[in-house]
Amino acid sequence: MKKTNIWRAASVKWTKAVMASALALTLLPPALSYAAQEPAAVSSPAARDTALTASSVTAFLEGFFAEEAIQELAPGAAVVVVKDGQVLAQKGYGYADVESKRPVDPKKDVFRMASVSKTFTAAAVMQLVEQGKLSLDADIRTYLGGVTFENPFAEPVTVADLLTHRSGFKIQDARQEDLDPKPNTDLSMKEYVTKYMPDVVREPGTAYMYDNFAFLLLGYIVQQASGVPYEQYMEQNIFAPLDMKSSGFQLKGDLLKRSVTGYAAEETVKPYAVSQSFMPQGGMLSTTEDIAKFMTAFLNEGKTASGMQLLKADTVAAMSEYRSAIHPLLPDATYGFEAPSQLPGAGSSSKVITKAGDVPGASSLMFLIPEQDTGVFVVYNQNGALREQLYAAFIARFFPQYGAEAKLPAFTAEAPEQLERYAGLYKDLRVESVVSKVGPGSRGRMVISDPLTGERALRQVGPGLFMDANKMLVAFKTEADGSVSYLKEPYLNPMGYEQKGQVPAGFNDIKSTHPYASYILDLQSLGYYPNDPNLSFGPDEAVTRAEYVDMLMRTSAIPLSEKAPQLKDVKGHPYAAAVQTAYEYGLISGNAKGLFEPDRPITRQEAALIIYNSMGGLYPDELLEPIELKGKTDKWAESAVKLLVALGYHGPEVKIDASGAADFQSRKVLTRAENAAINDLLLTSTVTGAAKIDDQAQAEKEPAA
Repeated sequence: MKKTNIWRAASVKWTKAVMASALALTLLPPALSYAAQEPAAVSSPAARDTALTASSVTAFLEGFFAEEAIQELAPGAAVVVVKDGQVLAQKGYGYADVESKRPVDPKKDVFRMASVSKTFTAAAVMQLVEQGKLSLDADIRTYLGGVTFENPFAEPVTVADLLTHRSGFKIQDARQEDLDPKPNTDLSMKEYVTKYMPDVVREPGTAYMYDNFAFLLLGYIVQQASGVPYEQYMEQNIFAPLDMKSSGFQLKGDLLKRSVTGYAAEETVKPYAVSQSFMPQGGMLSTTEDIAKFMTAFLNEGKTASGMQLLKADTVAAMSEYRSAIHPLLPDATYGFEAPSQLPGAGSSSKVITKAGDVPGASSLMFLIPEQDTGVFVVYNQNGALREQLYAAFIARFFPQYGAEAKLPAFTAEAPEQLERYAGLYKDLRVESVVSKVGPGSRGRMVISDPLTGERALRQVGPGLFMDANKMLVAFKTEADGSVSYLKEPYLNPMGYEQKGQVPAGFNDIKSTHPYASYILDLQSLGYYPNDPNLSFGPDEAVTRAEYVDMLMRTSAIPLSEKAPQLKDVKGHPYAAAVQTAYEYGLISGNAKGLFEPDRPITRQEAALIIYNSMGGLYPDELLEPIELKGKTDKWAESAVKLLVALGYHGPEVKIDASGAADFQSRKVLTRAENAAINDLLLTSTVTGAAKIDDQAQAEKEPAA
C-alpha cells in the first residue's frame, strides 16, 4: 500500500462542512460519504470459493489488498479474521511507517483503536451489571458522585440509554484544544466530566444520536461503581483475562515504541495525547492479535481461551441485540455495537453487529456475525473508506445473505394529504449543520434534498419507509398522535436521527408575501430564531460584524472557543466567544491595530469574504474568473463575491442581467433579512451551486464548436 492523498468529503461546498472538517480531532462515527461506494473487485480465481476457510480468506485478502484502488486508501493496514474459535488469517499490508518503509506487523504493531474502544467500555459496564454493582435501568445520577446536569423531562437518563446512544444529551464532543495538551494540564476524568457535562435536550430513550460523551460517562461510571480507576479496571478485568498484553490507554513506553505512524493526506500525524488522557470513548491502543482474542471470546459466549468466563452467555446475547430502530430494516445500536453503515436495508442486517471508529491518523472496524461464529477486524493508519470497501467485499464473497436486499411486504400507500405530515426541515442531532428538506413531489411521491446527496424523489415502500431510485432507504418516526418527529437517512448519517423542525410561528413584521419570508421561517423552524409570533424580526436592520459571525458559528455548529479573545476590542463583548472561534479558524482577522470593530455594520462583501475564507481554497480563484460582476466591488473581495454568486448564497437582492453579470451590491450594509437568506442557503442548498462552478470551469477548458 502506498502513501497518497486519498480522501475528500463528498461535498465541502458549504461553509459549515469546511469548518467542521477542522474538528476531525474528535472521535468520529463512520463517515457516511463512503457508504454508497461499490466494493472493490477481487479478481483472483479463488474468488469463486465462498466457504470461509483459512485458505479462502487468505486468498480473498491477498486479492483485495492487491487492488491498486485499495492500496491508495491508506499507507498501511492490519486485518484479522476469526471463526469457530480460531484465527483464520492475520495479515499486514503496506507500511507502518512510510519514511523507513517498515512493513505492518499485525501481531506487534500498535494502532489507535478509536471508537472501537467503546465496545470494550461496554463490556466493562456489563461485567459490573452481572456483579450487581450497576443497573441498566438506573438513573445515571446514582453513579455520578455529585456531577449535575439539567433534565427537564420526567424520564431519567439510564445506563442503558448511554450504552445505546439515546441519552437525549446535547451533543458534546471532544474539543480541538483537547489534543496536544501542554505537560501537566491533564484533567482527571471527574474534572473533565464536571466541566463539560451536557444537559438533556430531548426525552431520554426516544432518539438515537451517536454520543461520545455518553461513553466517556460510562467509563467514569465504571470507575465509580468498581472503586478503582477506569484504566486499572480495564487492565485487570478485560485485558489480563484475555491475555491482551499489547493493549492500553496511554501512548508511552512499549506501546509508543511499537506504534505505527499515522497520516493525514500527505502529512504525518505526530503522536498526541488528550486532556482527558484515558478516553473510554476512543483512547484505546491495541494490536489485531489482541482484538482477535476479544472477538474469539465474545463469539464463544464470553469464554476466553483459558476457559475463564469474561462475560456470561446471556450478557453476550444482550450485547448482540439491537435495542431501537425507526424501522426494522434500519436498526440503531446494541449495548456496545452499531448496525453496519454499509448495505442498510439488507434483510439480515440485524444479524451483523459492528463497531467502527476514527481519530486523527487511524480508522478501524470490527464486525461480528454471531450466528456464523465469525469476526473481522481491520485497522489502518489514515482516515478513509478502506473499511467500508472491505466490509462490502467480504460480505458479498462469503455471506451474501447478509447483504441481500430485503423483500418488503405489501402495504397500503398513504394518500397525498397524509404524506404532507412528513414535509419539513430535519436537522441532524449530531452534526447540527446538516439539514434535510422533505416536501411533496409528483405522482404522490415525496422529495428529499440534503447537502451531500442532492435532491431525490422518494417512493413509499412501507409504513413510514421510503426508497429513492438508487434503493437508498429513508425512514420516518411517527408518534402516537400521528405527527412525525425524526427521520433516519443511513446514506447521509447512519449514526443518528434528524429531528423535524417545529412549525414556524413567524414574526409580526414578516408577511407571507415578504421576499425573504421562506429563509426567515426556515431558520425559525430549525430553532435559530425564537418561535414567537409576537416578536418583531426587523428585516431591514443592519447586521453588525459580531452578530454576523455569531450566526455563522451557530448555523455551522462549531463549538465555541474557551480561549481569551485575541482581538482587543472583543473582550467582554456578548459575542466574544464566537468572534474568537472565527479568528482561530482563520475566518477573520483584526486590522493593523488588532481591532475587529464588532459593533460596526458589516458590508455584504465583508460577509462574503468570511465565507470565502471558510472554504479554505476549495475553489481556486481561476475557477471563479468566468463569473462576471457589475457594480462596485473592492478588489480584495472580488473572488469572495464571485464565489457567493456562483454558489447562489444570496437572496433576491442580487440581480443578474441578460449577459449573466451579477450585481451583488457589495459595498452595501448587510440586512437581517439578507443574512437569513445566506444562512438558510448554507444549511439547505444542494450541490448544484458547486456543480455550477465546476461546469463553468470545464466550459472554459473546452474549445468552442
